[in-house]
Order: sequence, then structure tokens, then C-alpha cells
Amino acid sequence: MGNIKRIEFEEQSDTIKERVVEYWTKRAGSFYELRHEEIESNKAERWSREIQKYMPANKKLRILDIGCGSGFFEIILGRLGHSVVGIDLTEEMVVGANRMISSYGMDISEVYAVNMDAEKLEFDDDSFDMIVTRNVTWTLPHPIEAYQEWKRVLKSGGVLLNFDAEYAKNAHKNLYSPENKAHEGVSDEMKEECHKLYHMLAISALRRPQWDAEVLKTLGYKNIEVDVDYGDRIYIEKDRFYMPDKMFSIKAEI
Repeated sequence: MGNIKRIEFEEQSDTIKERVVEYWTKRAGSFYELRHEEIESNKAERWSREIQKYMPANKKLRILDIGCGSGFFEIILGRLGHSVVGIDLTEEMVVGANRMISSYGMDISEVYAVNMDAEKLEFDDDSFDMIVTRNVTWTLPHPIEAYQEWKRVLKSGGVLLNFDAEYAKNAHKNLYSPENKAHEGVSDEMKEECHKLYHMLAISALRRPQWDAEVLKTLGYKNIEVDVDYGDRIYIEKDRFYMPDKMFSIKAEI
């Protein structure tokens, strides 16, 4: 893999994943409520527009949502008529996602969530037309392995859309900032745990999204596009969902 492995991710213990799961298990209830509010807000249409820019018109896609949380993308993309499978490492999130899907009357044979590791997918090769993932890559102990897996399950011509941020860079300041409306209901104890997770993960030390783009290119992805302004188009208002961290998106094709 050459110089893209600037840090030996393989040396990171899987106990980090246990800490990540424990953190999100504790936040699952409040996170469900926040995502439900976001679905009902103007953010849902903005997200829909952002994603549809990279979709072929008038074609039903099979989409994998990695790190589905409480089912936000399942609702957004299911409403557009696509088949969506969400995965999450945290079982409580998967339960919440399927509850959210059911509450919006989605066909559960077409839109559903399952418990699965983003770095070790249990799907056949060439299974999906598109992968979407939001605020997940920063949580991964082995992101290169994950990018390889995601490429494996994408069909030829398939698209990866990765939405993330360098949350660790100004973590202590931004977690406690009064502008961080999305974390207003999160306890100081949980914020400190989040801060610790940032600095346990090797990816937090890398310069992103430049590093991601380099990895994707090396792994054989093509037509890679980085957008460091997409967050400004979605989170215009400093409301219930706003975080001060600068977000970025990466689009890559197979």
C-alpha cells in the first residue's frame, strides 16, 4: 500500500470498536429523536438534492448506507424509490433505524437495517449501485480495509459518497462550543468520551480529505471529487442540527 499507510492502522486494537459501540449505545435514544427531527426539517430536502446530483435519473438503485444510525438516509432515499440496506455496528441503532423505517411506512423488504461491521461486510461482490456513509470514517480503526471492502461490494460503475469531517482537529473547543447545537443535549461525560475516542483513532491524525482521496486513488477508485463546502449548503441555519466542524464529501466511482 506504500506511503498511504502513514500510520499502522492494523496495530490498533479492536477494543476501540467496543468503545465506539458503547458510546453510540448510550446515545442511541437521543440520536433517534434528533434524526427524526432532521427528517421533518428542511435539511431532508437539502440532503436529497446533494445525493441526487450523483444518481442517474429515472433508475432504481440498490444502495448501501454504512453507519446508518437511526435510519435518516433510509427514509430520504426510500422516499425516492430506491432499495436501501443500512448497516450499523451498534445494535441499538439498528433497532432504532428499523423502527424509524416502519414509522414512515416503508416497504421493509426494500428498505431495512442490519447489524454489521463496516470493515467486514457480509455481502457478495458487486452487490450495490451506490454506497452512502455519513460521519462514519472517522470512527474506523482500519479505514483502508473499509475502503477496500466498500469497493468490493460496489458494482462496476458504482458510486461511493462519503460525508465526514475532521472532528478531532478542534474537538475540545467544538464539542463545548455554544454553536454546537447538535450536542446541546449530550452530557459533559459523553462529550469527554467522544473526545477520547477521537484521539484513540489513528485516522484523527491525518490530513483529510486529502488522505482519503489518495487512498481511494491507490485502491483503484476513479473520478474522485472532493467537496469541502457541501455542509454549508445543508446546515445554513445554526439550529438544532448545526455543528461548527467543517464538513467535506468525497465522491468516487468504480
